[in-house]
Amino acid sequence: MHRHRSPVVLPDGTELMVVSFDESDAYGRERLPDFGLYLDTRWRPPWPYENIAWPDFGVPDDPARLEVALRDLLDRARNGQSVEIGCLGGHGRTGTALAWLAVLSGHSATDAVAWVRVNYCPKAVETDEQAAFVAAL
Repeated sequence: MHRHRSPVVLPDGTELMVVSFDESDAYGRERLPDFGLYLDTRWRPPWPYENIAWPDFGVPDDPARLEVALRDLLDRARNGQSVEIGCLGGHGRTGTALAWLAVLSGHSATDAVAWVRVNYCPKAVETDEQAAFVAAL
């Protein structure tokens, strides 16, 4: 399994860091983020963060809460904070959330998954349910 500590620039120019959970060095960073949004409860970093409950290989149980959290993450990044987002492997939940962030930053929902796979990782968005979740935005 490959790991991510990947910078991503959203369609509107907003920058964020996309991470996977690396048990051997989960919180080692050259520069600590100002805030993190994590889609797996294993994350308990020493910096400010929020966890969103989201089953692996599924879609979030509370899409409205996710939307609020994603909008907050975007606002923080747009206001100059260093932010990161991740789940465990950095593909399914994280890729789905990145696709939603792409839509929130001006990209079409119809090909947001393809955008994430080109601009982040070809393995992003792991299930048909996750892809349908993004397309329904």
